[in-house]
Formats: sequence, C-alpha cells, structure tokens
Amino acid sequence: MSSFQSLLRNPLITGAKRTPHIRSVFSKSIKPNKTTTAAASRYFGGRALKSSIHMDDDTCSSTTPPPPPPPRPPRGSLIVLEGLDRSGKTSQCARLVSHLQDKEGLPVEAWRFPDRTTCVGSMIAAYLANQSQLDDRAIHLLFSANRWEKRVLMESKLKSGTSLVVDRYSYSGVAFSAAKGLDIEWCKAPEVGLIAPDLVLFLDVPPEKAAERGGYGTERYEQLEFQKEVAKHYNLLRDPTWEVVDGSLPLEAVEEQIRRLTMDSIVTCQKGKPLANLWLSN
Repeated sequence: MSSFQSLLRNPLITGAKRTPHIRSVFSKSIKPNKTTTAAASRYFGGRALKSSIHMDDDTCSSTTPPPPPPPRPPRGSLIVLEGLDRSGKTSQCARLVSHLQDKEGLPVEAWRFPDRTTCVGSMIAAYLANQSQLDDRAIHLLFSANRWEKRVLMESKLKSGTSLVVDRYSYSGVAFSAAKGLDIEWCKAPEVGLIAPDLVLFLDVPPEKAAERGGYGTERYEQLEFQKEVAKHYNLLRDPTWEVVDGSLPLEAVEEQIRRLTMDSIVTCQKGKPLANLWLSN
C-alpha cells in the first residue's frame, strides 16, 4: 500500500474523527480551485468536499449565452450623376445632398471624381488644365487609379449607413477615353471590381445646348465635337441602374425627378440590397 493510500485511510483525513483543530487547519491550508475540486471528487467520491468547495470563477459554470452583437445600420446608397460637361451635374449634386441632409435627415456625403486632393488627382488636375501632356492610355489609368484610391473608404461609408452622391464615376472615365479612339473594353478593364452604383442619374443635355452654358471651354475636353463623341459612348454604357433625366428642363423639375429616384434607391438599399462590384460577371 502506498503512503498516499495510507494517508487516505487515516480517519483524520476521511473525517471519521476530525477535531475542530484539524478542520481549522484544513480549511486554512486548502485553497479550492479547479484542480483541487477534481482531485477531491476522485478520491472522496465527491461526498464532503463536493458540497462545500465552491469555484472562485463563477463564469465557468455560467450557462448564460453572450449577448448578440448590435445589428448593423441599414447601408447607404451609391448615387452617381453622369452627363456631358456643363450638363448641370455639380449643381444638382449639391442641391440633392442639401435636401437629403436638411429635409430627409439622412447621413449623406458629396463626392466628386476626379478627386483632385490626392496625389494622383493633382496630376489629373494639371492635365485637365492643359498644364501637362500625357499619353491617352496613361491619363486613363490615372483616372481609374483615382477611383481605386477611394474604394476602401467608399465601402466603409456605405456599410456604415452613409449614402454617397458622386459627381462622375467610371462611366465618365470610359466614355471620355473611348471618345479619343481607345477600345471601350480596354477602357472598362481597370474599372472592374470597383463598387457598382445603386443608381446612375444621367443628365441628358444635347451637346450644343451644353456648349451655350457659362464657363464652357475652360478645360481640355470642353470641345463640341469631342463632347458629341462622348455622348455616343455614354449610350453604349447604359445598364439597368441608369435613369435618364432630361437636363434641359427647368432646374426645379430636374431636381424633383432626381430627389424621387434617389429616395427610391435609398429605401431599396435600407431593405437589404447587397453591395455589388462593377462590371463583374456573376
């Protein structure tokens, strides 16, 4: 018989004739924990100590499940305004954002491409102002890179519930480069995988009428014949997300159409419409 087994048969240990002094010594010397509880259960059959030893960590015996994570807010909508130069996009973007913020109380931001505040955007700005010369393919890739610079932030904003009203997007980049004679599929390739708009509002204004508006001709692409070519390529890019708005109508009439179509899109996104990627076949 081992010394440990002999110890277990000692009546002082088994509790047959324990004195108050012995109980006091044991109560002070034994510090219950998971290990001592398991040992006691094996050697004493869980009789005395099983009922008297309590585990310090209450969480180990808890059966209450953790609280569920808070629900995500309804996602925002990606609204893109497209059109020829001087078609009224910038003005309508500003009016739409003001309405959504002040009248509808919705979280919304105004974005614009090219974003001339980035490093890539500053190169594009110099090119558009005729301050630098670049190959047509090079400037096309810079326009695309400018959009990719903002993709992560764009997705984060949309998922957090903020709608984005964007003045120009990939459709402009492709239409303008293809109007120069570049292959339209080559132009689309760098844009594949960007976030697809939920709604594209195309402000349809005849090139001749746009050329009559103030400020026309200050930038590289504001030439009537070139804008006509751009209009042709815009038509090739239309997809189910597009809504064509007559930009020749009075300002208030155009604004009303844009508000209605935008609110429809925002509601659809709030109901769970998933984000999609641009020009990716499923």
